[in-house]
Amino acid sequence: MAEQPNLLSPFESLVMYDRYKFVFTANEAESEGVTEPIKLPKLIRNAISLTRAPFSKYKVGAVGRASSGRVYLGVNVDFPGLPLHHSIHAEQFLVTNLALNSEKDLCELAVAVSIDGKEFGTPCGHCRQFLMEIRNAPDIKILLKSKHEEGSFSSLGSLFLDRFSPDNILSKGSPLLLENHDNCLILSGSVGEICPDCTHLKCKALAAANNSFSPYTRSPSGVALLDNDGIMYRGWYIESVAANPSLGPVQAALVDFVARSKGKGFNKIVRAVLVEKNDPSVSQERTAKMILDTIAAPNCDFKVFHCHVNLVKRMKYLRDTFVID
Repeated sequence: MAEQPNLLSPFESLVMYDRYKFVFTANEAESEGVTEPIKLPKLIRNAISLTRAPFSKYKVGAVGRASSGRVYLGVNVDFPGLPLHHSIHAEQFLVTNLALNSEKDLCELAVAVSIDGKEFGTPCGHCRQFLMEIRNAPDIKILLKSKHEEGSFSSLGSLFLDRFSPDNILSKGSPLLLENHDNCLILSGSVGEICPDCTHLKCKALAAANNSFSPYTRSPSGVALLDNDGIMYRGWYIESVAANPSLGPVQAALVDFVARSKGKGFNKIVRAVLVEKNDPSVSQERTAKMILDTIAAPNCDFKVFHCHVNLVKRMKYLRDTFVID
């Protein structure tokens, strides 16, 4: 296992505990100076201070606002000992943060393109493609700003002309990322639904798998993590129509970990559960194990449970959702 970096000094730990915040209500954002979308940069220093880039050394922060008025932070995360393509981009982090908090959309987005947080620009091509999974993604407003100007918003559509979108693949009316959907999965060998208010890690992972956005390969999966203080985190596979920008369930669960663990190192993760289908087109098991073997606690207990679609529940869901006679 790769040696874990010392993320925070004692002084920084105290400061970061007070400031380790990735979600702001409208009132909280206003108290930080974000009185209108053009003021989103007021929170960028918060985001940049929370990045985890011990390997790349390049800190990227993102701030976004949903129609609910809540403001979300995103940060880049890379993992020593793992290939760069397992890293989490700040925009991916922010969108996953939205999903984990049941937001339905993203209205404005500001991405710092300078380490000092004074210049804002277009998300990278990888993340522009990832953003396309959101309904009306071309209408998302992107802040463009140099150091010495207030800046202005341009639509994602105007910044991503030759795009490949879900419309090229999915049928009209299909649920997109951040929209309500249920994969209707149950654990294989299980006689019933998951326990109400269950604290079993496998049930948390199954609930995550049921939220998984995997319309292209139909390989939903979810991960639940447990840290040394008994706190649970969860995340689910988020697929991209362009394949490579897809975010694995371990990375999504690590977004939850970074956002809620108050600066803990990944080596505080002591248990992990992956739930995926019996014979998925895309299996996460080997990748999940590799990531956790590299960054989690030594001898982290990793288990895999398989699931399948409950056909009765699925038919009811389809009838209720698409009004099938």
